[in-house]
Amino acid sequence: MLTILFDGVAYGMLLFVLAVGLAVTLGLMNFINLAHGAFAMAGGYLTVFAMQKLGLHFLACLPLAFVAVGLLGALLERTLYRPMYGKSHLDQVLFSIGLVFMSVAAIDYFVGSSQQNLQLPDMLRGRTEWGEGAWLIGMGHYRLFIIAVCAVLAVVLQLILSKTRFGSRLRAAVDDPRVASGMGINVNRVFLLTFAVGSGLAGLGGALGAEILGMDPTFPLKYMIYFLIVVSVGGTSSITGPLLAAILLGVADVAGKYFIPKMGAFTVYLLMILILMWRPQGLFARK
Repeated sequence: MLTILFDGVAYGMLLFVLAVGLAVTLGLMNFINLAHGAFAMAGGYLTVFAMQKLGLHFLACLPLAFVAVGLLGALLERTLYRPMYGKSHLDQVLFSIGLVFMSVAAIDYFVGSSQQNLQLPDMLRGRTEWGEGAWLIGMGHYRLFIIAVCAVLAVVLQLILSKTRFGSRLRAAVDDPRVASGMGINVNRVFLLTFAVGSGLAGLGGALGAEILGMDPTFPLKYMIYFLIVVSVGGTSSITGPLLAAILLGVADVAGKYFIPKMGAFTVYLLMILILMWRPQGLFARK
């Protein structure tokens, strides 16, 4: 039982890293970027390529995925996304969905449709067991690593958004861009950095999830709904909401597939419906 709980928390933490960039762009920038999963896929494929072709260590690939995908996000923000900020949400959805299918087709054409395998280093393999009987808990080393990385990211992001000048400028730029610009805030630069960081976090999540979730051209389509559930259930006003929502959904998904495997992901959608009926604005809504 405790092992299932641990695996669910680790899976939820991974979902958090994958979805937190979408929470930033959707909640703080008011932009619906459904192509968020494509950036995660880019980070996963970059990690696989760097390890297999360049011989880089897995731990070195994580910051590489964050930086490279962040730069890609910055480039696309300047060229493709920025003209869409003033458009309706429907236009943004259609635009980003189009990017998703383009990325899926591009990966399938240049790389192939087969799933990519990732070989973890020896230090992240293996499993440690504590306790006995009903209180036995088996903790995979890689899942422990994911929990540690995600916990650090959650704390750092929350501090940046709530305690730093950049976080204040970002909130001001979203609430009233004209007034913020008149007060000397470079709104375009703030949005560029925010979008780049959100994209980089997606790339980092894809690198971390390549071994657990698998990496193939359909990745953005398979996990798009999970990203949206995390953001909608957790709310977009803080980092705490998506983190709590991701953990709840991760535990529900793992436990549901273990105890009632025939139901598949039914428990996740049921939990989502119940939470949104109770709090339609999400667990943590902006005042």
